[in-house]
Amino acid sequence: MADMRTFRDAVADWAGGASGAGGAGGDGGGPGRDSAVRLRDRLGVRVAVLLEGPSDVAAVDALAARRGRDPAAEGVCVLSMGGAMNIGRYARLLGPPGLGLRLTGLCDEREWPYYARGLERAGATQHGFFVCAADLEDELIRALGPPRVTELIRAEGDARPLNTFLNQPAQQGRTPQQQLRRFLGTKKGRKIRYGRVLVEALGPDHAPAPLTGLLDAFFDGPSGGPTALSDPSATLRSWRRLCS
Repeated sequence: MADMRTFRDAVADWAGGASGAGGAGGDGGGPGRDSAVRLRDRLGVRVAVLLEGPSDVAAVDALAARRGRDPAAEGVCVLSMGGAMNIGRYARLLGPPGLGLRLTGLCDEREWPYYARGLERAGATQHGFFVCAADLEDELIRALGPPRVTELIRAEGDARPLNTFLNQPAQQGRTPQQQLRRFLGTKKGRKIRYGRVLVEALGPDHAPAPLTGLLDAFFDGPSGGPTALSDPSATLRSWRRLCS
C-alpha cells in the first residue's frame, strides 16, 4: 500500500533523473513523473514542504505531532531536498510547472539567495517560505536556552562527548550558544536526533517563529503565515530583531 514515504521516494528518484537529463528547464519526464503523478492523486497530496535536510524534517514532524497533526494524513509531504541548492529543481518538479502542489519551506539565512532564485525560475511564489536567523538548530537552542539544551544533551547520554568537545581549544572564547550549535553538527545523525529532542522539550507556544510560521502555512494555507516572505529582506531584518 502506497504511503507518503513512497511518494517522497518517487519524487527523489524523479529529481535525480531530472538532474541528469533535464538541465535547468527539463523535468526528466518519463516513468519518474508518471509515478509521482499517480501517487499524488492516490494519496491526495496538496502541499510540499521543501526542507534542506533530514534534521529539519525531524523537527517539523516532531512539532506537528506535538500539535496533534499528521501532515501525511492531511495531504502534506514534508521532504528533504538534500541541500538548499536543489530548491530550483524541486520547485520546478513539484510546483506550478510540475505537479502543481502548493509549496512551503524553511531555510537558513545564508541559503535564502538560492531559494529566491530557484523559486523565481520555477515561477513559484515566495509566500509560505520562512528563514531561520542562522539555522534551525540555532533557533531551537535560542528558544530553549543553552542551560536547558545542555541538560537535554546530558539526559540523552551525551555528557562525555559534550565535555570532551567543550574542552577543545577551538571552543574557548565561543558563547554557549555557539558551542552547542557546533556540537550538534559534529557527528553524523546528531542533528536529526536532536531536532526531535529539542522540539519535544519546547514549552507551549515557545516554538521558534520560523517553525511556527511554517506549520501554520502548510496546515492553514497561505493566509496562515504572518512571516511569509512576501518581502524577504524585511523578514530577515525581523528575524535579526527577534534574536538580538
